[in-house]
Amino acid sequence: MTYEINETHDINLKSWVESANDPNTDFPIQNLPFCIFYNNEKHEQIHIGVLIGDFVLDLDACYDKDFFDETYKEFLGNKRLWSCLDGLMDFTLEKRFELRKRTQQLLSESFTEKEELENFLHKRADCVFEDNPAVIGDYTDFYASVFHATNVGAMFRPDNPLLPNYKWVPIGYHGRASSIVVSGTEIKRPKGQNRADAEQPPVYIPCKNFDYEMEVGFFVGKGNQMGETIPIENAEEHIFGLCLVNDWSARDIQAWEYQPLGPFLAKNFATTISPFVVTMEALAPFRTNAFVRDEGDPQPLPHLYSEQNQRQGGFDINLEVYLQTKKMREEGEAPFLLSKSNTKDLYWTFAQMLTHHASNGCNLQTGDLMASGTVSGREKNERGCLLELTWRGKEPIELPNGETRRFLEDYDEIIMKGYCEREGFRRIGFGECRGMILPAD
Repeated sequence: MTYEINETHDINLKSWVESANDPNTDFPIQNLPFCIFYNNEKHEQIHIGVLIGDFVLDLDACYDKDFFDETYKEFLGNKRLWSCLDGLMDFTLEKRFELRKRTQQLLSESFTEKEELENFLHKRADCVFEDNPAVIGDYTDFYASVFHATNVGAMFRPDNPLLPNYKWVPIGYHGRASSIVVSGTEIKRPKGQNRADAEQPPVYIPCKNFDYEMEVGFFVGKGNQMGETIPIENAEEHIFGLCLVNDWSARDIQAWEYQPLGPFLAKNFATTISPFVVTMEALAPFRTNAFVRDEGDPQPLPHLYSEQNQRQGGFDINLEVYLQTKKMREEGEAPFLLSKSNTKDLYWTFAQMLTHHASNGCNLQTGDLMASGTVSGREKNERGCLLELTWRGKEPIELPNGETRRFLEDYDEIIMKGYCEREGFRRIGFGECRGMILPAD
């Protein structure tokens, strides 16, 4: 099944919240991503909200004041589900559509009770967003960009850059859920073992080759029982929505530890996510075909293949990464655009990643986070991390102010953005995923 384009995507829909009608906003009435927030000035409890223009609408307050009538309350169930997004993520598709439709009605310019509803709007700038919009029990990071995998492989295995299993199986590893943090959290430079000199024993020092990875994550909605699989035809019914992900990486630690078992301490010290979950319903107009494989590449095995997924399993999401150094901030200079990429270039779809994850009977749970791995394209300016952009530090990036970067330095800030555009539909966005590097202790 796929999420259909319907009346909630109408380009002519406008909101009584004027900032939502700005053509450049990430959050028009056609988007309505979810978040967990509280108003920092009012010291309120944590609530569920949706983004609308420059504001957050408090859905808990709307529920309490009966803006969801009995018909909708029957769908929404007991309000205890609203303590985090996990309860909503476990909704059936029908319930989720009803909630989206009703929320859109409340925010539509034709709504007649907007004076009372205005009391439940909070300026986004006054809000604090929780580290995790869901209770993330598990986190898995994939390696789904064939361009990223080929580039990295070429650095370490020039004669055999892409291992033979890559085009048969979505490669991934289990990350650390406890160190997932929300956009804006400062990241301390990690320490670890470094063996830059192969003639000497390793040393325990602060990471020298600190990097980011531009990724897109998705949250599991309805889970599966242990021992059960999730057919590819049903996979998207188990995906609630998407967010931006920065998988911070300590490349020098990674180079020493990754053989034979793969990423560990080089990855698990911090992962930053954007605080807003863009739903699958909102993304319906921005679907595209799965990656077109080169002639001679194998087709996915039957359990990872469906005609529907091949036609519409991809997402057309534009991704941008910016760098702002300490010197740039002090001199009032805007962040520098490092790269642009697009999720259309992922070799494996999100549905294939999820189906593969459960294909051995692994029990996925509501709120689990899965990430795409670095999203890179064919061209150099489409590479989604500094490891690729500087080719392992051998080709430093020259910034407009005269600074250079091979890898990230202390007090550098990485800012990631994502948005979707298509003629005939409103542009929608993901907000920002940002983090600044602090020195190691």
